[in-house]
Order: sequence, then structure tokens, then C-alpha cells
Amino acid sequence: MYRLRNATRGYDWGSATEIQGFLGGTADPGRLAEVWMGTHELGPSTVEIDGAERSLTEVAGPLPLMMKILAADRPLSLQVHPNAQLARAGYAAENAAGIPLDAPHRSYKDPWHKPEMVYALTTFDTLVGFRPTAEILRVLDAVNTPLTRYLADELRLKPGFDGIVRILELVVSNPPSVGEVDEVVASCRSLVAQHVDVKRAYTTLLEVAEHFPRDPGLVLVLLLNRLTLQPGEAAFLGAGIIHAHLRGMCIEVMTSSDNVLRAGLTSKHVDPLGLVTCLERGMSRLARITPDVVGTETEVFAPEVEEFALAVTQVAASDAEGTALYGRGHRIALCTGGAVELVASDGSRLPLVRGDSVYVAPGDGLVRVIGTGEVAVAFAPSDETAAARLIDLV
Repeated sequence: MYRLRNATRGYDWGSATEIQGFLGGTADPGRLAEVWMGTHELGPSTVEIDGAERSLTEVAGPLPLMMKILAADRPLSLQVHPNAQLARAGYAAENAAGIPLDAPHRSYKDPWHKPEMVYALTTFDTLVGFRPTAEILRVLDAVNTPLTRYLADELRLKPGFDGIVRILELVVSNPPSVGEVDEVVASCRSLVAQHVDVKRAYTTLLEVAEHFPRDPGLVLVLLLNRLTLQPGEAAFLGAGIIHAHLRGMCIEVMTSSDNVLRAGLTSKHVDPLGLVTCLERGMSRLARITPDVVGTETEVFAPEVEEFALAVTQVAASDAEGTALYGRGHRIALCTGGAVELVASDGSRLPLVRGDSVYVAPGDGLVRVIGTGEVAVAFAPSDETAAARLIDLV
């Protein structure tokens, strides 16, 4: 077991307090947005061995998964992550074009797809996936500006996923004028004043407009589902799913990738047509994950991907023996509350408080968690994931 030192990212949408408080005041000041735990080459974690700091990659090799702490005080960009085929092709094309890996206008930072899961640490609001056609039409019809009438007419001509993508492409390829965006915002403000809303579409647009008052991406906000996660709830965002986190702090677990295609609501590089290329079907469904309960202390959130799953275990001092740390193989463990100890099979012990993270190697054998607190563990699922779960009678 190795205690991790992790890279941080400060972006304009980050929080000046959330991550700092979570890490016990040890993080850098400023707007911290992310803490990276893993081996991605743009920000690998490090460990201390015999008094020397070494990259986690040297110890563990390249890990297929990455864990992040994310804190947002304002909306993130409208974005999509590519599937495996598009990631390989995009990465190769940008390499061939000689675009440096850390260039701000680069979209593909690695050749990997990027499905991801969010686990809420605070109330967490996000936009994820398209609304159904009928719901989008109700949203647009009530706004009733020339732009929204045009988009609604186009969607009626071609309903369903392909039609929704088509009107998104119309917006990003020929962005509406500032005046058209202002009309949409004004109409939404009038509707909210009349206590009219369609599943939080207009209030959401007004919240985003406070930060991006005339961004063409505001029109696209009307097309997307709003999802609110309470602490302890999780959602899965597969590759090709359009989304935009709004506010809150969460754990993200994902493949070890940093590939993002953006279409608006950002000061970063946008690639709207690249985003359209990455969109995939099945996007109107909500993304909540119902965990499996293992024993009495562990919830396992296991989306249908090979690279990662998340287990969250709560232990109490009344259980002197503690409980086994969930998962096998390479694991990244993060203490999300309280004070616990990880005890390896060789008797070595590692105390953790909230914000501390650890790499657990396959050779560490059975590791137990004791104390009073909560530990989240990112791991690669196996055939035995969530075995022996408790099933309630219905």
C-alpha cells in the first residue's frame, strides 16, 4: 500500500473552498476544480519509496482507470467523450498534425475512450443526455421565439435521436446571434416569472445564463435532461453521452483518459462538429445507477464497462475486526469521511482521514478497513463483483 500525492487542476469553474475543505486545508488556494488519482501521463500520482518520490506509473504500471475529486461552483462546458474507435483516430490525427499534447486547442490527449461515473459527495446537479422528442417540443413551443419555433419545426420534420442531433448541429454549425440568444433568455425569464417550467428547463437555462449570458450553447441547454444527485447517489455517463455538470462536488471514476469534445459554455477550445461526430444513441435515458449492497457495509456501483467500478464502504468502531476492502487487483482508495486504518495481510497499517488516498497493489492481499468512517474504492470489476449481495423481498 502506498499513500498518494496527487496532481490538482485549477479551472475557472472550480471552487475556492470545496476541495480545500475536503483535503483538510492542505490543497493550494484558488479555484480548485479537480484532483487526479492515477497514472495518466498529464498528471500521474506519486508515492514515496525509501525517502524518494516516484511516479505511481513506475510502481503500478499504467492503470486502466482514474479517480478524481471534482468540485464545480459554476457550469462546466457542454461536452462529449469519444468512444474507443474515435479516440484512437482522433489521437493519431492530432499527433500527425504535430499538435503538442498539452496544447490548449487539442481535443484528444490520449487514444482511449472515456466513459465515466460520478458519485455525489454533495448535492450534485448535472445535465445529461437529450430529453425525449415530445418533451423537447413542449420546452421549445412555450419559449416561442423565432429561433425556437424554427428548431421545433425542424424536429417535427425528423423526430427522434437523429432529428435531435440534427437541430443540435444546426445550432453549432450556424450559431444564433446575440439577439436571438437574448430573446430565448428573456422568454425563459418571463415563463419562470409566471411559474411556468417544463422539468426545470427554463430555470436551468437562467442559472447557466448567469455565467454565460450570451453563449449560443444556452439554446442547447433546453434540449438536455437535468439530473440532481444527492450525496451517496451515482450516475453513469457512457462515451458519446452529451453532458454538462452544473454545480457540486463528486468523485469521478473513469478510464485513464482526458479526451473531451466541447460545444460551448466554456473559455476552453471548442470543437462542436467533433462533438456531433461523437454523439451516440440511447442518450435520452437517465443515467442513475442503483448500487448492489454487499454484506451490510458496502455499496457497489458497477456500470457495464470493463475498466472500472466503485465500492463505498462504511465502517464503525463497534466492529473491531473491520471489513475487507472491496475489489481485487489494482485499487485506488479514498477516505471520504471519518478516520480509518487500512490493515494489510502482512500487518502493515496505514491511517487515513478524509481526503487521504492510497494505491493498493494486487500483492497486498486481503486488506481490512477498521475505525469509524467511509472509504471509496475504484477497481476493475471481475466476474465476482457484487457477489453475495443482499436481496430485499418485494
